[in-house]
Amino acid sequence: NTWKYPLRNPPPSEKDWPKEDKEDFFLLDPCRKCDVLPQPLRMINKLVMQAFESAMEVIERREMLQEAQNPKVQPKKCFPTAEFQVTEGANCLAVSGKYIFVGLSVGLAAFNTRDFGNVCSWDAAKTEICAIHVSDLGKECHVLLAVDEMGLAWLFCFHKESFLLIKTLNEVEDISQRSTCVKVVLSQGGDYAGILLQGNTKTWLEIYKLPKDSWLTEMEKHAGAAEELACSEGRSSSSAEVGTFLLQERSVPAVQADVELDPPVLQLTLRPPKSITGTSFQGPLDALKEVDDGSMLGLGYNHLIKDSQWELQEAIFRSTYKKYLEARGVMEEEEIPRYATFYFLLPSQILMAPEMKGEPADIPVGIGVHWDENYNFCLYLFNHSLEEADSDLKPDVVWPCAAPIACSAVSSCSRYLALAGADATITIWDKHLGYPLDVTAILEERFIRSMHFL
Repeated sequence: NTWKYPLRNPPPSEKDWPKEDKEDFFLLDPCRKCDVLPQPLRMINKLVMQAFESAMEVIERREMLQEAQNPKVQPKKCFPTAEFQVTEGANCLAVSGKYIFVGLSVGLAAFNTRDFGNVCSWDAAKTEICAIHVSDLGKECHVLLAVDEMGLAWLFCFHKESFLLIKTLNEVEDISQRSTCVKVVLSQGGDYAGILLQGNTKTWLEIYKLPKDSWLTEMEKHAGAAEELACSEGRSSSSAEVGTFLLQERSVPAVQADVELDPPVLQLTLRPPKSITGTSFQGPLDALKEVDDGSMLGLGYNHLIKDSQWELQEAIFRSTYKKYLEARGVMEEEEIPRYATFYFLLPSQILMAPEMKGEPADIPVGIGVHWDENYNFCLYLFNHSLEEADSDLKPDVVWPCAAPIACSAVSSCSRYLALAGADATITIWDKHLGYPLDVTAILEERFIRSMHFL
């Protein structure tokens, strides 16, 4: 037999190929060709794989966040180690030495930090204490400045586990003339006390010098009598209840009638700065004579701008920015500042008078204050006479700023001063040398409310 036609390779016929071999047929395992899952199980397998992949993405994302947070310093968690109970509602507290002073809804209470027992209480006035400031005077003596719900500032001395009321600083006979205390500050060491008072139409700041040396002398003189009184009370209470033990609050005399302490002395009275008005000088020579004493340099009062020029500038400003002023609801009349922030300052090269040289470095020599919506941080020395203290006192040093001061902070050594303006700009000043160390601008439309040195 012979072939009729010559031998040739047949042409490929793709239409006869199985559909499952069209794609990736060379990756299929011949041994598993018969192990392909049927359709319902393949759908289940697909859903399970999708869930597994989603879970792996979540795990990877959490691992990345954990790795990013590991280098950061984690805050230490603190848990209470002890507790003590008070008989009335607690509004505020302060710690000085080994005592915790608590302002209650009715009076004051002192607790010992060793066993958290109530060592003394004061409720003679039956008033609610809202704020407490305390400073350690040494020799187991502490000075307290408390503010009650009516705005009265109470000055106490705490010695030998008993309260002694020294004076109510803003108490007057005519209740209609009473001023409200809105802020109290004690200097470190208890040499000075400051209270911010508000009346119906005015606000002012009073600085008192505390005669702590005479207080310590007087307290030491009566220490022996107080110990004898405590021993006699202990013997009488033990004889009254023999064989019984009651866990109750100790009753300690809150006021020692035989001890009379000297009242604090008013050192300064500071009022908000006056608004800048037209000049009263006849010429430049009169203005230069006022500037020569240096008492008002920096406040902007000694100028040659007339009232008509101020009025013209105000009219131009309001007509140019009328829609913005109406949107913000700007008042036509300038409001009187109602709040001030103040600090007691230690001696420095700027804040030091010639007659104050040789003073201890840990006793304040002046005060720094700024009022709300004011551009100046003013420094006052404590070397003014009593006549000057009652008058409209002028600052000894003025620290002007480009924007209204929103908040401020002073370091514990009182060398560094931080001022935050209403334009969200923070400036750190070296008060000893008088030049800025750093200027930082925060993001726009941010308002800085408080700052603290660590």
